[in-house]
Amino acid sequence: MLSMKSVSKSYQHRGKTITALYDVTLAIPKGDFVAIVGPSGSGKSTFLLMFGGMLSPASGSVQVDGQSLYDMNSEQRAVVRREKIGFVFQTFNLVPYLTALENVQIPLFLADLSEEEQKIRAAALLERVGLGDRIDHKPSELSIGQQQRVALARMLANDPPIILADEPTGNLDPENAESIQEFLKEANDEGRTVVMVTHDMRAAQVARRTLRLVDGKILNGTHN
Repeated sequence: MLSMKSVSKSYQHRGKTITALYDVTLAIPKGDFVAIVGPSGSGKSTFLLMFGGMLSPASGSVQVDGQSLYDMNSEQRAVVRREKIGFVFQTFNLVPYLTALENVQIPLFLADLSEEEQKIRAAALLERVGLGDRIDHKPSELSIGQQQRVALARMLANDPPIILADEPTGNLDPENAESIQEFLKEANDEGRTVVMVTHDMRAAQVARRTLRLVDGKILNGTHN
C-alpha cells in the first residue's frame, strides 16, 4: 500500500509561496491503478516524487508498504526505490551512447546480476515490448515511441511491484500513447500497483480510478 497522511509541501517562487500539496491524506491499496489528473502546476509531479522517495514533505508522512519513507536515511530510501518502485518518465531518461540492451541492463547491473544474466533478462524484456529486433540500436536510432518502450523495459528490469508514471504519454502520438496505456493496464492486471499523473483525460481512462489534484488538494475522484 502507498499512503500519505496530512502531507503538505510549499515552494518559494519569485517571492511568492506556491502550495504544491496541502494537507493531503490518501491511501492507494496494493494492486490499484490510480490516475492523478490536474492542470500544470497543480502539484502532480510533487505528489509522485514524494511517493518515489525523492522529495520530502514539509509536514506529514509518506509510507510504502507500512514503511515511513522520510524517517529513513537516503541509502535506505534508495533500497526501497531499487527493490519496489519502477519509474516511467515523460522524457525517457535513456543514456544516449548506450544501446537499447545496455540501457535496460543498467538496473540489473546495479542489482549485481552477472553480465550474462543481465543480457538474457534485458533481451527478454525488449522482446516483450516489441523491440527484440532493436536491441543493438541507440536511442537516436529509435523513434520516440520505441524510446519510450525501451524505458518501459528498463522500468520492469527489477520486477517492481509499484509503478510510478509521470506523464508517460505526454510526448507520444495517439497510436503510441494508446500502446503505453495498454502496457500499464497489463502491468496492473499482473498485480502491480500503478500511480500515473497526467493532464490527459483520455490516458486517465485506463486507470481503475481517477483523482483530481487542484491547488495542492485532492478532490473527489471517479471510478473508471
